[in-house]
Amino acid sequence: MNEYRERLVDPLLAELLTELPALMVVGPRAVGKTTTAIRHAESVVRLDHPGEAAAFQADPDAALQVFDEPVLLDEWQAVPEVLGAVKRAVDATARPGRFLLTGSVRADLDVATWPGTGRVVRVTMYPLTVAEILGVRTRPLLDRVVAGDHLAAATDTPDLRGYVELALTGGFPEPALRLGGQGRIRWLEGLVDQLLTRDAREIGGPRDPARLRRYVEAYALNSAGVTDHKTIFDAAGINRKTADAYERLLENLMMVERLPAWSSNRLKRLTRRPKRYLIDPSLIGAVLRLDVRAVLTDGDILGRLLDTFVAAQLRAQTVVSSTRPRLFHLRAEQGRHEIDVVAELGGGRIVAIETKATSAPTGADTRHLRWLSEQLGDRFAGGVILHTGPSTYELESGIVAAPISTLWADPEAP
Repeated sequence: MNEYRERLVDPLLAELLTELPALMVVGPRAVGKTTTAIRHAESVVRLDHPGEAAAFQADPDAALQVFDEPVLLDEWQAVPEVLGAVKRAVDATARPGRFLLTGSVRADLDVATWPGTGRVVRVTMYPLTVAEILGVRTRPLLDRVVAGDHLAAATDTPDLRGYVELALTGGFPEPALRLGGQGRIRWLEGLVDQLLTRDAREIGGPRDPARLRRYVEAYALNSAGVTDHKTIFDAAGINRKTADAYERLLENLMMVERLPAWSSNRLKRLTRRPKRYLIDPSLIGAVLRLDVRAVLTDGDILGRLLDTFVAAQLRAQTVVSSTRPRLFHLRAEQGRHEIDVVAELGGGRIVAIETKATSAPTGADTRHLRWLSEQLGDRFAGGVILHTGPSTYELESGIVAAPISTLWADPEAP
C-alpha cells in the first residue's frame, strides 16, 4: 500500500469539519480529492458504483440517515438528487462535520439546480506541491514574506535542470509519486486525452476534438503569457466565439486558469488582459510533447515553464495562507513594467513576486519591483525575485532574491 502524503488542505478540512456541516472538495481531475476526503470520513459512499447508488436513486433522504458521519459522497454527480438530500439534512440539523462531497466540477455549472449555496462550502485542491511530494512541512511563501522571515533555500536545492525536471513531473499524484520515465509521460498524455474527449463532452457537449486540441496546444505555448486571446485562437485556426467557448470549457475542467490583471486608482494605464496558465506545468510537457532537453534549448518555453511551475506552487499555498491573498499579475501598457504575480493581502497590502531563469539576479533585475514599491509606499509589503541559484540575499530595501526552492523549504531547518 502506498504511503499517504499529507496535503496542504488536510488541516483545513479537519478544522472546517468542526465548524461546518458540509464541505465539497473541488479540483482538477486526478489530484487526489477522494483519497484525501476519505481520511476525514467515517463512511464512504461511491455513487458511481450502481449497487451503492441504488438506494440514493430510490430515496436519497432515507439513504443518508443510515451512515455514520462524516459521510463522504464520492462522485456525487452520478446521483445529482443527493445534493437536494444534503440540503434538506443540513436545513434540518446544521451540526458540524456531517457531509463531504467529491466529484465532477459540474456542481455549480447549472445554477438553477444548485441547492448548496450557504450550505455546502467549497474547498479547492490543486495538484501536489513539491513540499507535499517531499513530505516537508513548510509555510506559505506569502506568510513568510509578511512576517519578515528569511527565505532560505530548501535542502538539496535543484539546479536549473532539476527545476525543469520537477516542472515536467508536475503535481498529479499518480505520475509524481509512483511513475517515472515512459510510464509518467504516457500517463500525463492520457490525462490530456481524457480531458479533451470524454470530460469535455460531459461538460460542454459535442466538440471537434482536433480543433480543441489545436487550441490547447496554442494555449500551452502561451502559458504564463499576457497574450491577446486573438493570438491564441488565430494560431489554432478558430474564431473568437469558438475560442471563448473552449476557454470556458477548459476553466470548468480546471485545466487552465486566468490570473486577472491587478488595478489600482493610483496607477494608470495598466493592461486589463489576464495572464493565462495551464493549471500544472506537467501539462505543458504533455500537450507539446516536450522533454528536459527541448525545454533547456528554448528560452521562451523555459521561462514559461518556470513561471507556470511557480504559479502552481503559489496557487495551492493560497488556499491555506493566513494572509488570505488574492493573486493577480501586473503589466503596464506597452510592457514598460511587468510583474509575474501581485498578491493582494488584507488591508490592501501588496507582495510582488517575479520568476527569473537566472542563478544570480542583480540590482538591475529589481526595476519593476522598485517601481511598484515607489508607487505604493507603505502598502508595499515586500518583493521577491525567485531564481534558479542556491543563495538568498537582499537586493535593496524590501526586495530579496531567493531560490525557487524556498517555496518548499522547511522554515525550521538549520
